[in-house]
Amino acid sequence: MDHALRIGVVGAGSISVRGILPHLSQEDLQDRVRLAAVCDPVPGRAEAAAKQFGVDMAFTSYEDLLDTGDVDAVTIASPIGLHYEQGRQALGAGKHVHFNKTMTTTVAEADELIALARTRGLKIVASPGEILQPHVRSIKDAIAGGALGTLCWAACGVAVGTYHEDESVRHGTDVLSNIDPSWYFRKPGGGPLYDVTVYALHRLTAILGSARRVTALSGVRMPEREFQGRMLPCTADDNTLMLLDFGDNVFVLAYGTPAGMVTDGFDGSYFGTKGSIVGLKLNGKPLAYPGQEQASLDPDGNGNYFLLPHVVGPHRAIEEMHVYEDIMQLVDWVREDRPSLVTAEHARHVIEIIEAAYRSAETGTTEALRNTF
Repeated sequence: MDHALRIGVVGAGSISVRGILPHLSQEDLQDRVRLAAVCDPVPGRAEAAAKQFGVDMAFTSYEDLLDTGDVDAVTIASPIGLHYEQGRQALGAGKHVHFNKTMTTTVAEADELIALARTRGLKIVASPGEILQPHVRSIKDAIAGGALGTLCWAACGVAVGTYHEDESVRHGTDVLSNIDPSWYFRKPGGGPLYDVTVYALHRLTAILGSARRVTALSGVRMPEREFQGRMLPCTADDNTLMLLDFGDNVFVLAYGTPAGMVTDGFDGSYFGTKGSIVGLKLNGKPLAYPGQEQASLDPDGNGNYFLLPHVVGPHRAIEEMHVYEDIMQLVDWVREDRPSLVTAEHARHVIEIIEAAYRSAETGTTEALRNTF
């Protein structure tokens, strides 16, 4: 491609306003990326975002963006329950696609999108690209190299807390700062598994490979959440414990809950006969990995996101660095024919883990997984 990739941003909600639009509007990208269009169904939001971030065109209709937005690719940053249909429409219109997590809510949907992209000769990058982080690869190498002896079990997961209610774009007075978080707590696509545990599962599977079976307990622990004096109904499961089988009797406890962390952030804990890795510590001492000292200099605690290939210069001061990196993985793939490690197949495997966990909780059975990556 001999021109900047023309990108349409689908959804001007929290992740777009805090991360995607600020990153893609930076001067250092203008030879590679052009913000061609943005759409959002909330009256005035797309127009306000276009004005603030220098986007060429604004739409309230996604279909209008695809028809007349003059885009080569889209980054889909709408509520998760809309991702499959919007991705299908984009691929059908001949557009490359970056999916914010998760790509879909079911394996069948992911299968269809992957097949459609292949048929149309289009590219998909599906967040989260945790596999790009150097410490993830170093943990994988340490375990494979016997640093823990015989690996026995591991744990990973996230407690969502009130993260979304507290975000900076929720409590303002204008259309870009009073964004409603209700969808995070509703089906389809809401709940901590699709929203935050997905990060931990991507790191886990990047390190251990594909899971084989899932058993789970899951339900709604908080039927309501308070936001700005309103009570939001919560229909998506918010309290899920999973037991994953990785073969050869290696088991993992994974969780997505309203409260209570037993692991260190998105990083898992790995236990073997000769030692352990807990977060970024090997047997209680800092884990060595490329860029470790540089990552420790981040004053905002983003740590290893500083080490992603495109996170340089002004991008280190903008939120959602990892999302920006995943978008740039698509940009490089389309413009320079450099395939990304952030694949739709990896995303599909994690989606299958989540979908199978919910099914296991409903049926009381262990669910076998069919997809690898």
